[in-house]
Amino acid sequence: MENTQSPIIMWFRRDLRLSDHPALSAAVRTGRPVIPVFILDDLAEALGAAPKWRLGLGLKVFAQSLERAGSRLILRRGDALTALQNLIADTGATTVYWSRAYDPDAISRDTRIKAALTREDVETTSFEGHLLFEPWTVATKTGQPFRVFTPMWRAVQGRDVAAPEVAPSAIPAPQHWPVSDDLAEWKLGVAMNRGAAIVAPYVQPGESAAFDAMHGFLDRISGYSADRDRLDLDGTSDLSEYLSLGEIGPRSVWHAVQRAAMTGAQGTEAYLRQLVWREFAYHLMFHTPHLLTENWKPEWDAFPWNTDASHPDVVAWQQGRTGIPAVDAGLRQMYVTGRMHNRARMIVASYLTKHLMTHWKIGMDWFAECLIDRDPAANAMGWQWVAGSGPDAAPFFRIFNPLTQQEKFDPDGAYLNRWIAEGQAAPSATALSYFDAVPRSWALDPASVYPEPVVNLATGRTRALAAYEGRKTG
Repeated sequence: MENTQSPIIMWFRRDLRLSDHPALSAAVRTGRPVIPVFILDDLAEALGAAPKWRLGLGLKVFAQSLERAGSRLILRRGDALTALQNLIADTGATTVYWSRAYDPDAISRDTRIKAALTREDVETTSFEGHLLFEPWTVATKTGQPFRVFTPMWRAVQGRDVAAPEVAPSAIPAPQHWPVSDDLAEWKLGVAMNRGAAIVAPYVQPGESAAFDAMHGFLDRISGYSADRDRLDLDGTSDLSEYLSLGEIGPRSVWHAVQRAAMTGAQGTEAYLRQLVWREFAYHLMFHTPHLLTENWKPEWDAFPWNTDASHPDVVAWQQGRTGIPAVDAGLRQMYVTGRMHNRARMIVASYLTKHLMTHWKIGMDWFAECLIDRDPAANAMGWQWVAGSGPDAAPFFRIFNPLTQQEKFDPDGAYLNRWIAEGQAAPSATALSYFDAVPRSWALDPASVYPEPVVNLATGRTRALAAYEGRKTG
């Protein structure tokens, strides 16, 4: 018989918020004590330098939010099952709640934990919360998962999305709190080295900051359709890092945008499409998990990509010194701010996979190391979409010309000037910050001469198209 006074362990993962949180709301509604916990397990330990550092910032702010609700965040490090079993033994908890994850490694971990705890008569319940629509609830008329975005968008755009639940004003606390690790001792930012001090001013972690960012975006959403691709304008939502760590829930964003639409704001449908594009990535990852590790289209397995991450052309790309300003500016923005404009991501990815004929996994892994908004599904699908090996891709038509992209989306050169110092008489502070952010081993400084292109754009395009035609006929 269930002990109605025994604590519930609320296992937080990528859902560091109090509002729009079905698992937390359900735990609070029981009236039983709730013990929030975050476990730094192997999956979290494997994060790249920038997202791991950003996780640490998010955990610190989230712990403060819990304290304001009369609770606290318990930190444990190590195998997740062992950590939960130890907490159960320490607290007498008989129930564990968590929000679902959808990547294959997390699913495998959670399945193993659920089976083990069930054998020990511990109730385990998983809840929705990271997506608008659970992957198994969206299908074609033949019952298959969508493999093309536009039909999926049409299928879900009129669906009801549950209203987000408000944050609990108080979270029932246990009579005795278990021991917690010290977040500072985890040293989650150590791999960032000197880059952390450069990126820090561009980061405002936590749920409150996420809502501020969302409301700021809603004030300018009417220009979203026209401005979202402009490198020189503030036209995007800047919500990706908050959605990645779950500091804001997608349902909160969906309903806020819908309310803006009802007041006559333009640009709302275009942004909701982007939220569903995120869903599309997660649904693909759930149904076809090889998206993360292999060519989604197996016919690309024989494509002659370079797979040597130490190749001089790849190193030049990583350093933001390809000699192609639109490419280099995007990478330098990433080193200074931890983020990269979405249009720049496409330019940067196309150049690596097409002009430099380098495997998309090398680029995906570099983004996973350097982006504070790293998201496994979006990162993998984005790279494969640009490379041509992924879903909904038309590789022949997606060899972006960086110069044409620059002229169209940065017509006055403001973005380039913001991020590239070489050649400027009075470089901007943002452009100079790049030299303070990158590893000292790169031996770069503002006096460095801007490099010549590592490959002629026309030559690179011709080579890529020839390889593409060879793949089709080979």
